[in-house]
Amino acid sequence: MKVLVATEKPFAKVAVDGIREIISKAGYEFALLEKYSSKQQLLEAVADADALIVRSDIVDSEVLGAALNLKIVVRAGAGYDNIDLDAATSKGVVVMNTPGQNSNAVAELALGLMVYAVRNFYNGTSGSELKGKTLGIHAFGNVGRNVARIAKGFGMNVLAFDAYCPAEVIRQAGVKPVDTVEELYRNSDIVSLHIPATAETIQSINYKLLNLMPKGAILVNTARKEVIHEDELIRLMSDRPDFKYVTDIMPKSDMKMHELFEERYFSTPKKMGAQTAEANINAGIAAANQIVDFLQNGNTRFQVNK
Repeated sequence: MKVLVATEKPFAKVAVDGIREIISKAGYEFALLEKYSSKQQLLEAVADADALIVRSDIVDSEVLGAALNLKIVVRAGAGYDNIDLDAATSKGVVVMNTPGQNSNAVAELALGLMVYAVRNFYNGTSGSELKGKTLGIHAFGNVGRNVARIAKGFGMNVLAFDAYCPAEVIRQAGVKPVDTVEELYRNSDIVSLHIPATAETIQSINYKLLNLMPKGAILVNTARKEVIHEDELIRLMSDRPDFKYVTDIMPKSDMKMHELFEERYFSTPKKMGAQTAEANINAGIAAANQIVDFLQNGNTRFQVNK
Protein backbone atom coordinates (compact mmCIF):
# COMPACT_ATOMS: atom_id res chain seq x y z
CA MET A 1 0.00 0.00 0.00
CA LYS A 2 1.29 3.43 -0.97
CA VAL A 3 0.23 6.62 0.82
CA LEU A 4 0.93 9.87 -1.05
CA VAL A 5 1.05 13.30 0.55
CA ALA A 6 0.51 15.81 -2.26
CA THR A 7 0.62 19.44 -1.16
CA GLU A 8 1.26 22.44 -3.34
CA LYS A 9 1.48 24.40 -0.06
CA PRO A 10 3.61 22.06 2.09
CA PHE A 11 2.90 20.92 5.61
CA ALA A 12 5.37 22.01 8.28
CA LYS A 13 8.41 19.70 8.39
CA VAL A 14 7.40 18.37 11.81
CA ALA A 15 4.00 17.45 10.38
CA VAL A 16 5.56 15.64 7.41
CA ASP A 17 7.89 13.75 9.74
CA GLY A 18 4.93 12.75 11.93
CA ILE A 19 2.89 11.58 8.94
CA ARG A 20 5.84 9.60 7.60
CA GLU A 21 6.33 7.89 10.97
CA ILE A 22 2.64 6.91 11.27
CA ILE A 23 2.49 5.55 7.71
CA SER A 24 5.80 3.69 7.95
CA LYS A 25 4.97 2.12 11.34
CA ALA A 26 1.75 0.79 9.83
CA GLY A 27 3.84 -0.97 7.17
CA TYR A 28 2.86 1.24 4.23
CA GLU A 29 5.01 3.03 1.69
CA PHE A 30 5.21 6.81 2.17
CA ALA A 31 5.51 9.16 -0.82
CA LEU A 32 5.75 12.96 -0.85
CA LEU A 33 4.99 15.54 -3.55
CA GLU A 34 5.50 19.13 -2.37
CA LYS A 35 5.42 22.52 -4.09
CA TYR A 36 4.43 20.97 -7.41
CA SER A 37 4.05 23.47 -10.23
CA SER A 38 1.83 21.61 -12.68
CA LYS A 39 -1.19 19.35 -12.57
CA GLN A 40 0.72 16.80 -14.63
CA GLN A 41 3.09 16.24 -11.70
CA LEU A 42 0.12 15.40 -9.49
CA LEU A 43 -1.40 13.10 -12.11
CA GLU A 44 1.84 11.16 -12.36
CA ALA A 45 2.29 10.97 -8.59
CA VAL A 46 -1.19 9.57 -7.89
CA ALA A 47 -0.99 6.88 -10.57
CA ASP A 48 -0.01 4.11 -8.14
CA ALA A 49 -1.21 5.63 -4.84
CA ASP A 50 -3.65 3.70 -2.64
CA ALA A 51 -4.29 6.66 -0.34
CA LEU A 52 -3.90 10.41 -0.72
CA ILE A 53 -3.53 13.28 1.75
CA VAL A 54 -4.06 16.83 0.44
CA ARG A 55 -4.61 20.31 1.80
CA SER A 56 -6.30 22.79 -0.57
CA ASP A 57 -5.11 20.85 -3.62
CA ILE A 58 -7.72 20.21 -6.33
CA VAL A 59 -8.74 16.56 -6.59
CA ASP A 60 -11.07 16.53 -9.59
CA SER A 61 -12.32 13.79 -11.90
CA GLU A 62 -9.08 13.88 -13.91
CA VAL A 63 -6.94 13.31 -10.82
CA LEU A 64 -9.28 10.56 -9.59
CA GLY A 65 -9.24 8.97 -13.03
CA ALA A 66 -5.43 8.87 -13.03
CA ALA A 67 -5.30 7.23 -9.60
CA LEU A 68 -6.17 3.66 -10.58
CA ASN A 69 -5.48 2.13 -7.14
CA LEU A 70 -6.91 4.93 -5.01
CA LYS A 71 -9.12 3.89 -2.10
CA ILE A 72 -9.21 7.00 0.11
CA VAL A 73 -8.53 10.75 -0.03
CA VAL A 74 -8.22 12.75 3.19
CA ARG A 75 -8.42 16.52 3.12
CA ALA A 76 -6.29 17.78 6.01
CA GLY A 77 -8.74 20.41 7.21
CA ALA A 78 -12.45 20.95 7.61
CA GLY A 79 -13.52 22.21 4.17
CA TYR A 80 -13.52 19.75 1.26
CA ASP A 81 -14.96 21.68 -1.69
CA ASN A 82 -11.62 21.18 -3.47
CA ILE A 83 -12.52 17.50 -3.94
CA ASP A 84 -15.05 16.25 -6.50
CA LEU A 85 -17.20 14.11 -4.22
CA ASP A 86 -19.45 12.78 -6.99
CA ALA A 87 -16.49 11.62 -9.05
CA ALA A 88 -14.93 10.00 -6.00
CA THR A 89 -18.14 8.18 -5.15
CA SER A 90 -18.53 6.93 -8.72
CA LYS A 91 -15.03 5.43 -8.51
CA GLY A 92 -15.59 3.91 -5.06
CA VAL A 93 -13.11 6.28 -3.39
CA VAL A 94 -13.80 7.30 0.21
CA VAL A 95 -13.30 11.01 0.95
CA MET A 96 -12.71 12.27 4.49
CA ASN A 97 -11.89 15.55 6.17
CA THR A 98 -10.29 16.15 9.58
CA PRO A 99 -12.91 18.19 11.46
CA GLY A 100 -11.88 20.06 14.56
CA GLN A 101 -8.13 20.08 13.97
CA ASN A 102 -8.05 23.71 12.77
CA SER A 103 -10.90 24.93 14.96
CA ASN A 104 -8.99 26.86 17.60
CA ALA A 105 -6.77 28.52 14.99
CA VAL A 106 -9.79 29.76 13.02
CA ALA A 107 -11.58 30.87 16.18
CA GLU A 108 -8.61 32.89 17.40
CA LEU A 109 -8.38 34.58 14.01
CA ALA A 110 -12.10 35.43 14.11
CA LEU A 111 -11.69 37.14 17.50
CA GLY A 112 -8.57 38.90 16.27
CA LEU A 113 -10.52 40.30 13.34
CA MET A 114 -13.24 41.47 15.74
CA VAL A 115 -10.72 43.36 17.87
CA TYR A 116 -9.20 44.87 14.72
CA ALA A 117 -12.62 46.04 13.54
CA VAL A 118 -13.88 47.54 16.81
CA ARG A 119 -10.55 49.39 17.18
CA ASN A 120 -11.07 50.99 13.76
CA PHE A 121 -8.28 48.99 12.11
CA TYR A 122 -5.74 50.58 14.48
CA ASN A 123 -5.95 53.90 12.60
CA GLY A 124 -5.31 56.02 15.69
CA THR A 125 -8.93 56.97 16.35
CA SER A 126 -11.01 56.04 19.37
CA GLY A 127 -12.70 52.66 18.93
CA SER A 128 -14.79 50.49 21.23
CA GLU A 129 -14.49 47.24 23.20
CA LEU A 130 -15.83 43.73 22.73
CA LYS A 131 -16.88 43.50 26.39
CA GLY A 132 -20.65 43.83 26.65
CA LYS A 133 -21.21 43.45 22.90
CA THR A 134 -23.52 40.73 21.62
CA LEU A 135 -21.90 38.20 19.31
CA GLY A 136 -24.01 36.06 17.01
CA ILE A 137 -22.42 32.80 15.90
CA HIS A 138 -23.88 31.54 12.63
CA ALA A 139 -23.34 27.74 12.78
CA PHE A 140 -22.29 26.07 16.01
CA GLY A 141 -19.83 23.45 14.87
CA ASN A 142 -16.25 22.95 16.05
CA VAL A 143 -15.14 26.45 15.10
CA GLY A 144 -18.29 28.14 16.38
CA ARG A 145 -17.90 26.47 19.77
CA ASN A 146 -14.32 27.67 20.08
CA VAL A 147 -15.38 31.18 19.08
CA ALA A 148 -18.00 31.09 21.85
CA ARG A 149 -15.43 29.92 24.39
CA ILE A 150 -13.02 32.74 23.59
CA ALA A 151 -15.73 35.40 23.23
CA LYS A 152 -17.04 34.66 26.71
CA GLY A 153 -13.52 35.36 27.99
CA PHE A 154 -13.83 38.82 26.46
CA GLY A 155 -17.06 39.35 28.38
CA MET A 156 -19.31 39.18 25.33
CA ASN A 157 -22.94 38.06 25.29
CA VAL A 158 -23.09 35.11 22.90
CA LEU A 159 -26.01 33.92 20.76
CA ALA A 160 -25.95 31.09 18.22
CA PHE A 161 -28.09 29.79 15.39
CA ASP A 162 -27.59 26.37 13.84
CA ALA A 163 -30.45 24.63 12.07
CA TYR A 164 -28.77 21.25 12.61
CA CYS A 165 -27.53 21.59 16.20
CA PRO A 166 -29.99 20.96 19.06
CA ALA A 167 -30.72 24.00 21.23
CA GLU A 168 -29.76 22.02 24.33
CA VAL A 169 -26.25 21.44 22.98
CA ILE A 170 -25.86 25.19 22.47
CA ARG A 171 -27.14 25.91 25.98
CA GLN A 172 -24.70 23.40 27.48
CA ALA A 173 -21.88 25.51 26.03
CA GLY A 174 -23.18 28.52 27.94
CA VAL A 175 -24.57 30.12 24.79
CA LYS A 176 -28.12 31.30 24.13
CA PRO A 177 -29.73 29.56 21.11
CA VAL A 178 -32.06 31.53 18.84
CA ASP A 179 -34.83 30.05 16.70
CA THR A 180 -34.21 31.77 13.37
CA VAL A 181 -31.32 33.23 11.42
CA GLU A 182 -33.21 36.54 11.27
CA GLU A 183 -33.36 36.65 15.07
CA LEU A 184 -29.62 36.08 15.24
CA TYR A 185 -28.77 38.98 12.93
CA ARG A 186 -31.37 41.34 14.43
CA ASN A 187 -29.94 40.93 17.93
CA SER A 188 -26.18 40.78 17.27
CA ASP A 189 -23.68 43.64 17.22
CA ILE A 190 -21.21 41.29 15.55
CA VAL A 191 -21.96 38.15 13.52
CA SER A 192 -19.27 35.52 12.97
CA LEU A 193 -19.89 33.20 10.02
CA HIS A 194 -19.04 29.49 10.24
CA ILE A 195 -21.37 28.00 7.64
CA PRO A 196 -20.12 25.76 4.80
CA ALA A 197 -20.65 26.60 1.14
CA THR A 198 -23.60 24.45 0.10
CA ALA A 199 -26.50 24.84 -2.31
CA GLU A 200 -28.50 26.10 0.65
CA THR A 201 -25.96 28.66 1.90
CA ILE A 202 -24.28 30.06 -1.22
CA GLN A 203 -25.04 33.80 -1.45
CA SER A 204 -27.42 33.46 1.50
CA ILE A 205 -25.74 36.31 3.40
CA ASN A 206 -27.54 39.07 1.55
CA TYR A 207 -28.81 42.64 1.88
CA LYS A 208 -32.06 41.75 3.59
CA LEU A 209 -30.39 39.64 6.26
CA LEU A 210 -27.48 41.98 6.98
CA ASN A 211 -29.72 45.04 7.11
CA LEU A 212 -31.40 43.52 10.18
CA MET A 213 -28.22 44.13 12.19
CA PRO A 214 -28.13 47.12 14.55
CA LYS A 215 -26.18 50.33 13.98
CA GLY A 216 -22.41 49.88 14.11
CA ALA A 217 -22.66 46.21 13.07
CA ILE A 218 -19.68 44.07 12.08
CA LEU A 219 -19.70 40.94 9.93
CA VAL A 220 -16.77 38.55 10.35
CA ASN A 221 -16.28 35.83 7.72
CA THR A 222 -13.74 33.07 8.28
CA ALA A 223 -15.95 30.50 6.53
CA ARG A 224 -16.28 30.65 2.72
CA LYS A 225 -16.50 33.63 0.36
CA GLU A 226 -19.25 31.92 -1.66
CA VAL A 227 -21.77 32.35 1.17
CA ILE A 228 -21.64 36.13 0.74
CA HIS A 229 -23.78 37.82 -1.92
CA GLU A 230 -21.04 40.30 -2.80
CA ASP A 231 -23.13 42.71 -4.89
CA GLU A 232 -25.67 42.98 -2.09
CA LEU A 233 -22.95 43.38 0.55
CA ILE A 234 -21.55 46.32 -1.43
CA ARG A 235 -25.02 47.84 -1.72
CA LEU A 236 -25.59 47.41 2.00
CA MET A 237 -22.26 49.02 2.93
CA SER A 238 -23.01 51.89 0.55
CA ASP A 239 -26.39 52.43 2.20
CA ARG A 240 -25.02 51.95 5.73
CA PRO A 241 -21.80 53.86 6.49
CA ASP A 242 -21.87 52.31 10.00
CA PHE A 243 -21.32 48.73 8.74
CA LYS A 244 -17.93 46.94 8.72
CA TYR A 245 -16.85 43.73 6.99
CA VAL A 246 -13.70 41.78 7.92
CA THR A 247 -12.66 38.46 6.41
CA ASP A 248 -9.79 36.08 5.71
CA ILE A 249 -11.26 35.10 2.33
CA MET A 250 -10.57 37.80 -0.23
CA PRO A 251 -13.77 38.64 -2.15
CA LYS A 252 -13.86 38.85 -5.92
CA SER A 253 -14.73 42.52 -5.40
CA ASP A 254 -11.70 43.20 -3.18
CA MET A 255 -10.33 46.18 -5.16
CA LYS A 256 -13.75 47.81 -5.45
CA MET A 257 -14.43 47.33 -1.74
CA HIS A 258 -11.10 48.89 -0.83
CA GLU A 259 -11.88 51.88 -3.02
CA LEU A 260 -15.37 52.34 -1.57
CA PHE A 261 -14.93 51.30 2.05
CA GLU A 262 -11.27 51.75 2.95
CA GLU A 263 -12.03 52.51 6.61
CA ARG A 264 -14.67 49.76 7.02
CA TYR A 265 -13.36 46.75 5.09
CA PHE A 266 -10.43 44.41 5.59
CA SER A 267 -9.35 41.16 3.96
CA THR A 268 -6.20 39.13 4.44
CA PRO A 269 -4.25 38.47 1.22
CA LYS A 270 -5.03 34.74 1.43
CA LYS A 271 -7.10 32.45 3.64
CA MET A 272 -5.43 32.51 7.04
CA GLY A 273 -7.75 30.62 9.40
CA ALA A 274 -5.77 27.39 9.59
CA GLN A 275 -2.36 28.97 9.01
CA THR A 276 -0.76 28.18 12.35
CA ALA A 277 1.99 25.71 13.09
CA GLU A 278 -0.27 23.89 15.54
CA ALA A 279 -3.21 23.53 13.15
CA ASN A 280 -0.91 22.45 10.33
CA ILE A 281 0.54 19.67 12.46
CA ASN A 282 -2.78 18.59 13.98
CA ALA A 283 -4.55 18.25 10.63
CA GLY A 284 -1.71 16.34 8.99
CA ILE A 285 -1.31 13.87 11.85
CA ALA A 286 -5.09 13.34 12.01
CA ALA A 287 -5.19 12.64 8.26
CA ALA A 288 -2.45 10.01 8.57
CA ASN A 289 -4.16 8.29 11.50
CA GLN A 290 -7.50 8.25 9.68
CA ILE A 291 -5.93 6.64 6.61
CA VAL A 292 -4.28 3.90 8.68
CA ASP A 293 -7.52 3.29 10.60
CA PHE A 294 -9.45 3.05 7.33
CA LEU A 295 -6.98 0.73 5.59
CA GLN A 296 -6.60 -1.55 8.62
CA ASN A 297 -10.07 -1.42 10.18
CA GLY A 298 -12.41 0.01 7.56
CA ASN A 299 -13.28 2.98 9.81
CA THR A 300 -15.23 5.58 7.79
CA ARG A 301 -16.24 7.86 10.66
CA PHE A 302 -15.22 11.09 8.94
CA GLN A 303 -16.39 10.15 5.43
CA VAL A 304 -18.01 13.12 3.62
CA ASN A 305 -19.14 11.37 0.42
CA LYS A 306 -21.65 8.56 0.15
